Amino acid sequence: MSGIENRDQDLVLSYLDTLQLERKLSDKTIQAYRTDLVIFFKLRKNGYNCLDELTRLDIENFIACDFSSGSGMSTVCRRLSSISGFFRWLFANGFIVQDPTLGIKKPNRIRSLPQIMSENDVESLLSTPDTNSSLGCRDRAFLELLYATGIRVSEACQVDRNALDLRAGFIRVMGKGNRERIVPLGESACYWLEIYLKKFRYLFPGSINRVIFPGRYGEYISRQAAWHRVKIIGNRAGIQCNISPHILRHAFATHLVNNGADLRAVQLLLGHKDLSTTQIYTHVARARMKMLHSMYHPRG
Repeated sequence: MSGIENRDQDLVLSYLDTLQLERKLSDKTIQAYRTDLVIFFKLRKNGYNCLDELTRLDIENFIACDFSSGSGMSTVCRRLSSISGFFRWLFANGFIVQDPTLGIKKPNRIRSLPQIMSENDVESLLSTPDTNSSLGCRDRAFLELLYATGIRVSEACQVDRNALDLRAGFIRVMGKGNRERIVPLGESACYWLEIYLKKFRYLFPGSINRVIFPGRYGEYISRQAAWHRVKIIGNRAGIQCNISPHILRHAFATHLVNNGADLRAVQLLLGHKDLSTTQIYTHVARARMKMLHSMYHPRG
């Protein structure tokens, strides 16, 4: 773990092990904590000799430097959370006598509204792949799955045959924190998944295993590869926004809310632990209504 001296590295590794075992965080989240702490430990260049010598001012200076180096608000807030969690753990386990992060407040986070695709744009995206080819049919099935369910791209990449029930029209998803949820697929997604599995799946690597969307060697397709395919298809479709698999998740939620879906139902479908995370889609819906009002109302 470059950037951290040996005497502190063991503590960081023990902390990360605790997060993984007790809080059951994903490998991706653990890696984000690890990266944040490595960046933070560059403070050692400022001359402190041990963790106990760090003060609240040191932490605040780090945050200020992080801002001035161009890091975004969400990145700075996440790094502060990573650092604070680490020092709380050190203090609770007797490795330090005081917690230098105590009392430090997170910077006020301005929550930006997600980019939203219109329903017409989604239709254009879904209809772009050439479904007479194996790759095109696979891409269509993958896009239909993302938009029909709103699942995260990492969840879609990990789907196997055991998780699909096309006859009943449901998919079983393992989300963050190993929380399982059941999500309806809808007729269109079921149709394209069935076509793909019956006519084209055997043409891809690892046809005998349970992986639905395989990578180059038959294992689960990577998030990066899936993102790349969606980007290519979005460009072909002429979509103007910065297309990514996550925008389809936003489109799924926003279109549901715009058409009157209950917010708690959307929360369950998305796998959000906290309703406040889902409430951003009500803001999106209100923003759209305000725009329509200003465009069409005589006194808008």
